[in-house]
Amino acid sequence: MEYRIGTLVTRKSHNHDTIFKIEQIRGNEVILKGVNMRLYADADISDISEYKETEETAKREDITFIDKIKNFFSRDRSEYFYLPGKVLHIDGDRDYLERCLKFYKESNILAYGIYSKESELPKNIRKYLEDINPDILVITGHDAYYKKQDINNLNSYKNSYNFVNSVKEARKYEKSHEKLIIIAGACQSDYEELIRAGANFASSPKRINIHALDPAIVASSIGLSDRSDDIDLLGILEKTKYGKDGIGGIKTKGTMYIGYPR
Repeated sequence: MEYRIGTLVTRKSHNHDTIFKIEQIRGNEVILKGVNMRLYADADISDISEYKETEETAKREDITFIDKIKNFFSRDRSEYFYLPGKVLHIDGDRDYLERCLKFYKESNILAYGIYSKESELPKNIRKYLEDINPDILVITGHDAYYKKQDINNLNSYKNSYNFVNSVKEARKYEKSHEKLIIIAGACQSDYEELIRAGANFASSPKRINIHALDPAIVASSIGLSDRSDDIDLLGILEKTKYGKDGIGGIKTKGTMYIGYPR
């Protein structure tokens, strides 16, 4: 079969476990980008098979995640009004950023999106924070753990170094973990270092891939949690694709104001 840029495929060697879009073709090698996972990969053209459904079908999990958010935070809107926390979502991938912004809109969350290469984040993040003044900051994009290297060394990761430094810069802007909730990391990121740097939530405790929407799911959950109450930490993690293996965090307060009367 003749493959083209944009064709949806899976990999035979990985038992067709992940749906990819072809980003580049280099002779007999293809560069792949996950449709649902924040993942880049390369493969021999002989290792791929065409995925027969459409890209929108491949993204059907989005509806399920939105329903989970709505069901988890159902409110009696007849008497009270609600002001969810404001989100600043900075992403190293334009496609995933647009998808997350659509998710926030469906979840009735006010969110501002910025596309930024991971390497440029540390030097620019303070300006973004000053401009938007969010309650919740999401720092994500692409990352990878280079296996067979020291798991405790930031140089063993593609972008964890940039994410860690971005979190540190954000904490210079706002030290309180309750005044600014930070969600940081991507696939296989150095979870421990991100938490040490000051993130409230981070990926990935088991160094696995995460879903494209996972950072937005956590941000929306916190945005819709009562500011006066502790968040349902385990409940929030369970709504993500792989639960505590993909994302972990610390218990804190929500960011939503509740008022009366409506």
